[in-house]
Amino acid sequence: MLAKLQQHINTNLPFLMDKKLLITISGGIDSVVLTYLLHKLKLNISLAHCNFKLRGKDSFKDADFVKDISESLNIPFFTIEFETLKYAEENKISIQMAARDLRYNWFQKISTEQNFDYILTAHHLDDVLETFLINLTRGTGLNGLTGIPEINGNIVRPLLPFSRNDILIYASKNKLKWREDKSNSSIKYVRNKIRHKVIPVLKELNPNLLNSFENTLNNLRGSQQINQDHIKNILEKVSEQHENELIFNIKKIKQLNNPKIYLYELLKNYGFTEFEDVEALLTAQSGKQVFSKTHRLLKDRNVLILTEIEKNDDLLNFEISENTPKIEKPIPLKFETITIPFDTKNYQNKILEEVLFDDKNTVSLDYDKITFPLIIRKWQKGDYFFPIGLNGKKKISKFFKDEKLAITAKENIWLLLSNNQIIWVIGHRLDDRFKVTKTTNKILKITC
Repeated sequence: MLAKLQQHINTNLPFLMDKKLLITISGGIDSVVLTYLLHKLKLNISLAHCNFKLRGKDSFKDADFVKDISESLNIPFFTIEFETLKYAEENKISIQMAARDLRYNWFQKISTEQNFDYILTAHHLDDVLETFLINLTRGTGLNGLTGIPEINGNIVRPLLPFSRNDILIYASKNKLKWREDKSNSSIKYVRNKIRHKVIPVLKELNPNLLNSFENTLNNLRGSQQINQDHIKNILEKVSEQHENELIFNIKKIKQLNNPKIYLYELLKNYGFTEFEDVEALLTAQSGKQVFSKTHRLLKDRNVLILTEIEKNDDLLNFEISENTPKIEKPIPLKFETITIPFDTKNYQNKILEEVLFDDKNTVSLDYDKITFPLIIRKWQKGDYFFPIGLNGKKKISKFFKDEKLAITAKENIWLLLSNNQIIWVIGHRLDDRFKVTKTTNKILKITC
């Protein structure tokens, strides 16, 4: 097995040879064998062990066992204890999901802090088969049927070509010791039920099940690559990237043979799961939207707009104190104070002439008409102002409609206020009440 692993790394994972590697080790046979194999291959490895405190004294014995391995091999060792049950309850998730979140978050944290290049796990071919069957029973697409990826970002799984039996034979021949997790024999978990009940029956039907599965897996991965290439071409035809927005043309999507399936393929990497709702956006009214945990898909006239969900500053008020030269958040603005000397009519006329040529990104305010601190916030229902150049007030919502602003454009607009009165729809229109006049003695010039 050592020679086969060396060949596999040389052929498929050569980048591991001169990198700093972190092995995630439970103390079970798989991760113990991976540790000894890579140590013999003289790779630069360290060990990371999680104590989830789920199995009483056995959890602490596992940690001690792994620590002993690290000391005997003279390998750096990292360990941590988690309150897994508490985390699962607080986040309302299963214990298995809680343990997964905790360990992978910690592995990434160590990787960043200690400058590890890759995180290695001991998943093998049997694990891939189990995952395939689990996903098959739950319903899935090609991604779910192609199993566990060998390389996923900075996570690498060098043992995927090897079976559980290969690992057992190597451990036995080399008289390695490992820790048995008694929960692995319990069939109350789906994976264990498939491992102990389903797969043995499949192996009775086909003694070469793993070899046949590996061939199937390679075929599926080939099909997956063809599918990805096709979806990439479709994406270029039906969408355009505008800054932080990916905009899909609804008409072009509807012309595809199966819009729902294409929407699934185009959007699955953004965390969407409710594809009945996603498809319904094609015929919904403007303003309808569907959310994933990380993204929003919005219907706006003849397009669907995909944007990432960022930290919500919409409900925040940002204060600007007097004599502030500039700000960066929530929007970059520069402030300049101009004092007009008394009895300098020519200078005043020159300033007024310049003010007349302010563009949408620059406004000049009568300093004496404003009250500090100024406030920047998003628009709210019922907001109104007195647009310069018009007689009377107008609701902000009506102003947006007259300006023919897209929904996402409206959401990105900020207002500048003084004493709860709107001074400026930033980047669009000044309020007439705060404009510079012939009696103005001091000006606040703002540029965005």
